[in-house]
Amino acid sequence: MNTPIFTTMGCRLNAYETEAMKELAAKAGLENVVVVNTCAVTSEAVRKARQEIRKLRRENPDAKLIVTGCAAQTEPDLFAAMGEVDAVIGNAEKMQPQTWTGLIGDTEPVQVDDIMSVTETAGHLIDGFGSRSRAYVQVQNGCDHRCTFCIIPYGRGNSRSVPAGVVVDQIKRLVGRGYNEVVLTGVDLTSWGADLPAAPQLGDLVQRILKLVPDLPRLRISSIDSIEVDPALMDAIASERRLMPHLHLSLQHGDDLVLKRMKRRHLRDDAIQFAEAARRLRPDMIFGADIIAGFPTETEAHFESSLRLVEECNLTWLHVFPYSPRPGTPAARMPQVDGRKVKIRAARLRAAGQSQVKRHLSAQLGKRHTILMESPTMGRTEQFTEVRFATPHTEGEIVSAVITGHDDTRLTAE
Repeated sequence: MNTPIFTTMGCRLNAYETEAMKELAAKAGLENVVVVNTCAVTSEAVRKARQEIRKLRRENPDAKLIVTGCAAQTEPDLFAAMGEVDAVIGNAEKMQPQTWTGLIGDTEPVQVDDIMSVTETAGHLIDGFGSRSRAYVQVQNGCDHRCTFCIIPYGRGNSRSVPAGVVVDQIKRLVGRGYNEVVLTGVDLTSWGADLPAAPQLGDLVQRILKLVPDLPRLRISSIDSIEVDPALMDAIASERRLMPHLHLSLQHGDDLVLKRMKRRHLRDDAIQFAEAARRLRPDMIFGADIIAGFPTETEAHFESSLRLVEECNLTWLHVFPYSPRPGTPAARMPQVDGRKVKIRAARLRAAGQSQVKRHLSAQLGKRHTILMESPTMGRTEQFTEVRFATPHTEGEIVSAVITGHDDTRLTAE
């Protein structure tokens, strides 16, 4: 019999949950099982999931093939109808030990309940997912917002938070095991705490972690919604040097009309004002951002607003998404932009991002950074910029080095 095979598609949270599923499968004693943890963010993601399922079935003809994740949650019948699939498991069910013990023997073909009825982020927390240098800690799941382009709330359910005490205890264990950096992750991270007693906010969690885990060298925040950033988080940005000066912003667009049609809760001026405020508090702050190119009804003038936003917010690390209609979302019923224009606009945004990266890299020449080593010759600065070393260092170590050059994509140091 074979060791279970797990394939992860999509986001960092999915990768985190795959590690949790591996532990559950091992405890259940499962063998000769293939598990595909799917993504539903675009129609292309669903197509790739189906393609991967067919490939894995060809490679493992005798294994039990299980499909789970967001696409399995939103479209269970689609995957259940595939001849290659033995069982479809929902996002809540995949985190339950009894689901995995139940996979031994005959299997219920579809185990997908109403994700909107889930009220807790369950105790499937794992210690140490990530590299040996950096660990990812899930503190939140789900989303209460309904952006018109997004199917994810229907795959993840409503927002729910991990209590602060549980998060702090986990981070203490990680530091005790030698991790020098922890990244807080979630689907809608800035909504953390709204469902907890007294409704604490993300900034409260950050300050509590830094106070109660004084031996943690570096704390990092993943993607946030800038319009929801609270005063306590701004205070931490200003005063806590262990909070890394790198924020990834869920901006999505730079034009007010398109933002309204997306059902976003901010306007372009809100994004610009947040970036300016954060940089006043922390001059070395660097921003990444998600931006969608070719959203339905987007004109050339609308697109130019997004292009200008890259410079006006001084964005560095861009995640550019060419829009593609996602069935089941309001945006899929809006007038669509020609696919060729979408590709061209996405390419222009990526080129703007590459220019911003080069500008950032050039500005680091001669500066000293503290760099967390991810491998013997590669590490990342406080701003998450990759650095290549000529001489090896210990993986997981934080080293201080002067930047000597760059190759347009990463920095170099001795």
